[in-house]
Amino acid sequence: QEHAYPADELMPLTCRGRVRGQEPSRGDVDDALGKLRCWILNTCITFVFQVLNKTKEFEEAVKKVIKDVNLDNDIVVSVFETNIRVLGGLLGGHSVAIMLKEKGEYMQWYNGELLHMAKELGYKLLPAFNTTSGLPYPRVNLKFGVRHPEARTGTETDTCTACAGTLILEFAALSRFTGTSIFEEYARKALDFIWEKRQRSSNLVGVTINIHTGDWVRKDSGVGAGIDSYYEYLLKAYVLLGDDSFLERFNTHYDAIMRYISQPPLLLDVHIHKPMLNARTWMDSLLAFFPGLQVLKGDIRPAIETHEMLYQVIKKHNFLPEAFTTDFRVHWAQHPLRPEFAESTYFLYKATGDPYYLEVGKTLIENLNKYARVPCGFAAMKDVRTGSHEDRMDSFFLAEMFKYLYLLFADKEDMIFDIEDYIFTTEAHLLPLWLSTTNQTISKKNTTTEYTELDDSNFDWTCPNTQILFPNDPMFAQSIREPLKNVVDKSCPRGVSRVEESLGSGPKPPLRARDFMASNPEHLEILKKMGVSLIHLKDGRVQLVQHAVQAASSLDAEDGLRFMQEMIELSSQQQKEQQLPPRAVQIVSHPFFGRVVLTAGPAQFGMDLSKHKTGTRGFVATIKPYNGCSEITNPEAVKEKIALMQRGQCMFAEKARNIQKAGAIGGIVIDDNEGSSSDTAPLFQMAGDGKNTDDITIPMLFLFNKEGNIILDAIREYEAVEVLLSDKAKDRATIFKGKTIPNYIIDSNLEMENMDQKLSENDSHKQNSQEDASASQDAGAGSEEPEEGESSDVPHPDSLSPVDSDGVSVSNQDSPVPGADEAGAAEPACVPGDNQAQEQQAGTQPSSKVNWDNKAQPMESILADWNEDIEAFEMMEKDEL
Repeated sequence: QEHAYPADELMPLTCRGRVRGQEPSRGDVDDALGKLRCWILNTCITFVFQVLNKTKEFEEAVKKVIKDVNLDNDIVVSVFETNIRVLGGLLGGHSVAIMLKEKGEYMQWYNGELLHMAKELGYKLLPAFNTTSGLPYPRVNLKFGVRHPEARTGTETDTCTACAGTLILEFAALSRFTGTSIFEEYARKALDFIWEKRQRSSNLVGVTINIHTGDWVRKDSGVGAGIDSYYEYLLKAYVLLGDDSFLERFNTHYDAIMRYISQPPLLLDVHIHKPMLNARTWMDSLLAFFPGLQVLKGDIRPAIETHEMLYQVIKKHNFLPEAFTTDFRVHWAQHPLRPEFAESTYFLYKATGDPYYLEVGKTLIENLNKYARVPCGFAAMKDVRTGSHEDRMDSFFLAEMFKYLYLLFADKEDMIFDIEDYIFTTEAHLLPLWLSTTNQTISKKNTTTEYTELDDSNFDWTCPNTQILFPNDPMFAQSIREPLKNVVDKSCPRGVSRVEESLGSGPKPPLRARDFMASNPEHLEILKKMGVSLIHLKDGRVQLVQHAVQAASSLDAEDGLRFMQEMIELSSQQQKEQQLPPRAVQIVSHPFFGRVVLTAGPAQFGMDLSKHKTGTRGFVATIKPYNGCSEITNPEAVKEKIALMQRGQCMFAEKARNIQKAGAIGGIVIDDNEGSSSDTAPLFQMAGDGKNTDDITIPMLFLFNKEGNIILDAIREYEAVEVLLSDKAKDRATIFKGKTIPNYIIDSNLEMENMDQKLSENDSHKQNSQEDASASQDAGAGSEEPEEGESSDVPHPDSLSPVDSDGVSVSNQDSPVPGADEAGAAEPACVPGDNQAQEQQAGTQPSSKVNWDNKAQPMESILADWNEDIEAFEMMEKDEL
């Protein structure tokens, strides 16, 4: 009210409202904003619940909506978002308004104004359904519809399953409230089409569908983003409307979900045509609604399992990341304050009465207040790993999060009406259940297709009675949760592992997990005897698998089992520490000047670069022995430098101690697995050795093989290579702050002042320069090139390409360029125009041009790889968006 009204959303960091068109576009995210006072429409009925039932505030909010909201805007909006947020908000507000009016104390003046606005908005959404399939266009212009010349929409061909399948509650409620059947008819037609297009052998639906042909555009299937609320609305449409066909469809889909997608406690996307094949190895946070839907279905056990897994992820990261991998690492680090987990927590508490879920709710509230609360509201998390904020507070945060948390802790006497008489829409708006018997103009039974015969137990025709779900077993929920307590690593480290305690007095395997080295032949032989095989993965990790039948004896098999238990516990223990974000290795020396930034894995010991903003800067040096597993034999080369070493042969902490003893100021461990890259492998963290590592004070970073070779190639080409180890890349002003700016940068900046003139001069002299170099090669001795050609070969540091458009290498950046006061001084050996230098190179390198091209080739190859990586990343990002 204070900072945002009448904007659609609050921007909590800058304390102002977000008005579409006045702020930088956020792409599809802004389709939810239609200059409709979205936040007040989406949240006004929440006022009824919050803080001692503020019915007066609700009444004032309704008056503001009636007075200020204009639906006739020339603006393109999302049909899906406008339906669930705005239309749902109007209908939910109308439901509460007539309820309060019937009670006789408030809203006596109300005469259905919100319903009239809802009907007007419904008609404005109907043009989107003008397709042969009945599936709506994803966007519509509120003033001009879809096909009008000024509509600026109507060219889309695809929509998500949830976008087309999450309309029935609001549209049917609008029809039942008003007696106008067209809205419910259109929503039913869209659902019928999706049902007909399901993959018949798996009974699954894809994420994206062509609205004209019905072909599946994205054939992966799950319960998260793109599909989630389609399943939710099938079951809730049965509850609200009493139509058996919706329950039949839901049960058919639910059977397929539990057969293929559910891998307790995980819910993983699969291919609709090959449902036994996982489509991806990560989950998105929107699936957190599914345990709540399972409660409504009455399938409590998997709901408890998945909810507990999600809670463990939250305890590790404070919030649920937008996406996380199957081993519970962050995939997408954002968290826009989504309410789905709170929703499921509320439903599980309603179903079980277990006070554990009150503790879960308390944790959610504490995390919101501790990490997300800002002076003007609650800010979305830009990165759950760093705790950084985003200037964003979506309306669903108020509409859903606060509502579910309030209901979680509210007693029945705190409510001014019976919540059981209503059903929640996907945006937590309330629709009364009595609509099922009002204005029934649609035939309830759908006979368009046959249904798959399933186990009769899957077809429960009524909602479950929570009072008899757990007869004589108040510990039922806890018994399901308990095995999942360690499915995600806890935040708090333990001093001694449970396995070590359990093995303290019992027999010990011949090889302890903490002593195991994958490169030790004796250890591999012992593993083989115990029936344990070792597999080298492409990302450089190793995987251990035990087959008891392959052990030399039953005793060896038991030893192998104990070894595997130890290894699992050790691996878990090493990951107990907080997941660290990636670090940066930035090459700051000539000719890179900080433009080459390599993604590096952090270490769980040594200097924390996030607390040293300047990072550690120094020249790199290769140590001897290269593995760093024994005393360094070339300490004079390593002292006050950043040591390069190879992975393997010993623990990372041991390498760090050895180079620190030799005087190194930092260390970079390069993966020994040929071809490994941060592009394809997950972030790698270097763990400690299980001992106290406080004695290690220097920073240690890990580079995959591909990134490490970039530094090694630079050393071969330029000898002296300086790098900056930091938590994130620095700009050039920061890199050279407080330092003497190298002459070659000063000179390059001077050159840039007349760059346009020099470029034109270069164009006129390049061909002559190349002919001179070619003639020099033929003659076997260097000849002096024109002065203009010499100056054109000194590029500005902002140029990243190692070779110019005519193929002339700019590797002459190797040579120190004299300062402005030394412009006439003799150049070093590799600069063209110095006859003596060229005579010294004669015989092995007949011309300077040949020398430059040979030196530039590795860097040219590197840049080609980078371009390929960038193109692949952009394509991947486009696909995932």
